[in-house]
Amino acid sequence: MKKNVILYILLIFLIVVNVFFLFTYIGSQNDRLPREPQGNKDFIVKELGFNAEQIAKFKANNVGHHEKIMKLSDDVKGLKDLLFDKLSDVYVQESSIDSITSLISEKEKEKAKEVFYHFKMIQELSTDKQKEKFKTIIIDALRQGEQGQQRPPIREGEEHRPPPPNRQ
Repeated sequence: MKKNVILYILLIFLIVVNVFFLFTYIGSQNDRLPREPQGNKDFIVKELGFNAEQIAKFKANNVGHHEKIMKLSDDVKGLKDLLFDKLSDVYVQESSIDSITSLISEKEKEKAKEVFYHFKMIQELSTDKQKEKFKTIIIDALRQGEQGQQRPPIREGEEHRPPPPNRQ
């Protein structure tokens, strides 16, 4: 009888723990749903000090930007998957590779244009003081990207230097 009581207590404990984990896992599914990152938008609005009218125009003009960028990124990923699936082919047609890489470059071009016009929209909403602040934000972001690619930062008063030659 005593063994059964211990087993029942253990069984009830395991059921409670499982229910708890299921509840927290299923409850946190809403947090895992993909949604548009608010950090970048909030950062721009906060750093530039947009007023209520500018925020309203920004939000109205911003509709669809993230979705378009994500769609283009997904298209590029799919095309790259298609390209690298050709690695296992015994015979690869050069025209097929050229076609896929051309499509990839077109999608990347569309992405770059979308980002440019998004930034242009932000700049057009800005006052002259905000435009100067926005310009420094963009320059800093570009420099951070360059540093991630192992390039030295450009110091004030220096001209842009080309990357060092590849030594083998």
